[in-house]
Amino acid sequence: MNVCVVGAGVVGLTTALELQRELRNANVTILADRFEQDTCSDVAAGLFRPGTSFSGSTEEITRKWISDAYAYWDDLRKTEHSFQAGVCQMSGYIFSSRDPAIVRNHFIEKVVPVYRAATEQELRLCPGEWKYGSFFTTVLTECRLFQPWATERFLDNGGRIETVKLLSFQQLRGKFDVIVNCSGLGAKRLCNDHKLVPIRGQVTKVRANWVKTAFYADFDTYVIPGFDGVTLGGCRNFDSYNTEICRHDTAAIRERCESLLPSLKNAPVIRQAVGLRPHRDPVRVEIELLSTPNGTFRIVHNYGHGGYGVTTAPGTAKYAVQLVKDALKSNSKL
Repeated sequence: MNVCVVGAGVVGLTTALELQRELRNANVTILADRFEQDTCSDVAAGLFRPGTSFSGSTEEITRKWISDAYAYWDDLRKTEHSFQAGVCQMSGYIFSSRDPAIVRNHFIEKVVPVYRAATEQELRLCPGEWKYGSFFTTVLTECRLFQPWATERFLDNGGRIETVKLLSFQQLRGKFDVIVNCSGLGAKRLCNDHKLVPIRGQVTKVRANWVKTAFYADFDTYVIPGFDGVTLGGCRNFDSYNTEICRHDTAAIRERCESLLPSLKNAPVIRQAVGLRPHRDPVRVEIELLSTPNGTFRIVHNYGHGGYGVTTAPGTAKYAVQLVKDALKSNSKL
């Protein structure tokens, strides 16, 4: 059987690896026009902390995606591949001076090993009038390492990668038994999906090896250490297609992050990056039967993760692959 994955970001790669794991006799091909450092995934800081507004089709399914994803990353962290794959354990604080709900997270409080209220002493770790806070331990995935590692694993398992700019799923008619659509923001055009909108994000990566703990604060402010420098962020520009570095965002991010962690002042910049998060409510993971003049074929969609693609990709991948198996079973009955 032949299965195609459209898209080579973290969602596409984890889905392709899961297909190889679950369907040992399948020929899996990834089709994409952007890879590794050209993908939105490459911009992500990669800390496992899905937003409380993240949503699948039901609460139960959403929680399953998140718990499965955490188990995947944490299991990978415990293997000999962890460093090469860019996965490690990370602890952090989230502070707020505005609302106690900001520092809570109903999705991960019972999933990660530690999630507790910050002590009064901990609330004074960073400058500011912090009234509320939480401390948590989670995992981090550095996509600059994970995506090349996952690509190599996929190829070693017999997978194929083709560079293609897909204009329509009709181009794939008759070539594959099932298509898995992990095209991210590209699905807006491929599926004519008006629910899918970009949320622009911008980050600055700095060299600050002394920062070992993540910090979040009000106004989308975060400082997240990784394998390749420390990520300072951020911004969320809804329905913005601007992929250029904005100097005003750069200045605002530095000001907020340095106010939170003054030791960052004068930390040298490694790079700046912009990504357009593919946001959809709910995230679309479902089967579609696409009718054409020449017959029908099945597409399993897996896109719309917004800013939580790295966090949740392995969970939605597992769910999508089960849908692929269901589609192949129904194909055999036709």
